[in-house]
Amino acid sequence: MLENVKSSYIAKIVFSFVEEKQKLKLIKCNKNLQQKLDISIINYIHFKGSYIIYESNRKGKEYWNNGELIFEGEYLNGERNGKGKEYDYKGKLLFEGEYLNGERNGKGKEYWDGKLKFECEYLNGKRNGKGKEYDWDGKLKFEGEYLNGNQLIGIKYYENGGIMHEYNNLNGKGKEYNEYGRLIFEGEYLNSKRNGKGKEYWDNGKLIFEGEYLNGERNGKGKEYEWDGTLIFEGEYLHEKKWKGKGYDNLNNIIYELNGGKGYIKEYNIGILRFEGEYLKGERNGKGKEYWNVALNFEGKYLNGERYGNGKEYDSHNGKLKFEGEYLNGKRNGKGKDYSESGKLIFEGEYLNDKRSGKGKVYYDNGKLRFEGEYLYNYQIKGKLYSKNGKLEYEGEFRYNRKWNGKGYDTSGKIIYELINGNGKVKEYDHDDKLRFEGEYLNGNKNGEGKEYWDNGKLIFEGEYLNGKRNGKGKEYWNDKLRFEGEYLNGKRKEK
Repeated sequence: MLENVKSSYIAKIVFSFVEEKQKLKLIKCNKNLQQKLDISIINYIHFKGSYIIYESNRKGKEYWNNGELIFEGEYLNGERNGKGKEYDYKGKLLFEGEYLNGERNGKGKEYWDGKLKFECEYLNGKRNGKGKEYDWDGKLKFEGEYLNGNQLIGIKYYENGGIMHEYNNLNGKGKEYNEYGRLIFEGEYLNSKRNGKGKEYWDNGKLIFEGEYLNGERNGKGKEYEWDGTLIFEGEYLHEKKWKGKGYDNLNNIIYELNGGKGYIKEYNIGILRFEGEYLKGERNGKGKEYWNVALNFEGKYLNGERYGNGKEYDSHNGKLKFEGEYLNGKRNGKGKDYSESGKLIFEGEYLNDKRSGKGKVYYDNGKLRFEGEYLYNYQIKGKLYSKNGKLEYEGEFRYNRKWNGKGYDTSGKIIYELINGNGKVKEYDHDDKLRFEGEYLNGNKNGEGKEYWDNGKLIFEGEYLNGKRNGKGKEYWNDKLRFEGEYLNGKRKEK
């Protein structure tokens, strides 16, 4: 008997220095050693994702197939019962708390990447009862009660700690707040969505809407107001859209009537007309006009609430035509023309999602062609540049609107430089064909030695450039007289 006790004691002392992974390999099939170490292997399964459970005095550990720890804690009848901790495959803590019959039951905490995410009560493996939820920065996001893993009663918070939402899914009543703590909605909920009667508010605390909701949307009877409290619509809504009812101006005069989401309406904002046109299915459909500060801003056609087909945009300050062309999904798509504030054509070509994309032409104020070629997302990619006098200056490729691969010409049409990937010696002329710069280019910018000239052809500067700016040694002139000589940095004279 004494010998057995002695050998058991020695085995425990020796084995205490053996790593857990190695210990399991040695004892998993050795019942004699298990007995001496007072360790009982109660489960060992051979397949992908298998794990090992062993226990001593009701405490046990589970391991992934690669030997990493899954769980450590208390067991009863081969199942997790009592306090315990769960880990991910990287060894980081996932959960710590109480268990019953193998599932989370009682108080516990959940972690993401080692950071506390939840602390709450559990029942049959799900969050049930009081709890709190945190964001990645450890700030409180929610506190309240859970039912079957879902938030039931409680308060949601913004990052700054202000209340975002307080609700009670049990009896349907709840409130929502903006990030500044102002009430934006109060009413009834079902399954965390607005359902039943409710009210929406402007930032100034006045009503935006009061009426009925279904599945989070305005559905049923309701009234809509301007921020100054003026009633602008009363009637019925369907999926957030005005469907049947009457619209009012700021003097409470009826200005339109909808029946089945169809009609001709006028929309106002603080008594100022914003839109007038045709409605169908509760949205702008057909011909219409938009206004900004009383002035006409757009006129054209609409489809499903968005600008569609041919339309015109106007400058809200002077009322002159700003753009005319094709629209799709509310954006410029297709052929179109841009005009200057003075009403002169400055661009005509193709658009994609409000950006110049495809073939296009740019014009000077005198109506002569300045550029013709191809665009991609508002950038010139290939084409020809002309002077104000109609002379070809450059033809080739562009990169971010910079000359990249192509040839430059003088006023007689002679090739005076060639760029390869934005590199080479160039001469630049103004729109009146006067030489303004000659020097070296690198990556489409002035880099290296160069000279700048006045309108009258006299020298302004000669020196070094870097990334389009004066950098290094240089000289400035005024009426052929030296004005400054020294060094430059980022386009400015370098102080001594």
